[in-house]
Amino acid sequence: MAQSLLPLVVDVGVPLASYYILSDGFGLSEVAALGWSSVVPALRTVWALVRRTGVNGLALLIIVVNVVGLAMSTMTGDPRLMLAKDSGVSSVVGISVIVSVFMGKPLMTAGLKPFVTKGIAARSAAWDRLAAGSAVFQRAERRFSLIWGTVLLVECVARVIGAYTVPVHTMVWLGSVLMVAAILLAMVVAGGSCAEPMEKMVRAEAEAEAERDAGYRVGGAAGAVGAAPVPAVTGS
Repeated sequence: MAQSLLPLVVDVGVPLASYYILSDGFGLSEVAALGWSSVVPALRTVWALVRRTGVNGLALLIIVVNVVGLAMSTMTGDPRLMLAKDSGVSSVVGISVIVSVFMGKPLMTAGLKPFVTKGIAARSAAWDRLAAGSAVFQRAERRFSLIWGTVLLVECVARVIGAYTVPVHTMVWLGSVLMVAAILLAMVVAGGSCAEPMEKMVRAEAEAEAERDAGYRVGGAAGAVGAAPVPAVTGS
């Protein structure tokens, strides 16, 4: 739980607190406060990318969107554009997730599979079998990513509208509320309609495979006993 919540605290809590401290406490302008408050989550994203062995294209894309948006906001001096920049990250992720579904490689599977299999080898093998041969399982896998992508896109639209209609000082905390609400909504909807049924299917498949293995072992042992030579009886 701590590992799951830490990125959320860093990406939401730290920038939110930093903005109000820099703006109200130190008197920085809205643009300056927004810019400096986005440094910590940006550094966390870069660090997460650097310490991985492979290059994560989605993480690179998010960094580029942040850098370009921050540069444009600084040059124009428009704090509302800086708020809308954060929505660009959600739209990039949402669109990428939706496109991945139609390409047959749902992006959310990378996080869903460890959650469902719990790191158990038998369940991981059961997942692979179901992903290869069960149409019901495949639909649930695709639907999970589709729900996440759609929710993120809706959240993006809501934050863009808010960035240009709600006072900046209010939208700073309201944008964070919208993001957290979107994440919780996606977790509840995708979890109840996809993750939980998939977990039951994986567990049932793993148990069925264990029973089949046990039957093979019993059958093999019985065959070995039946094929054992009978000692010859010698007369006195």
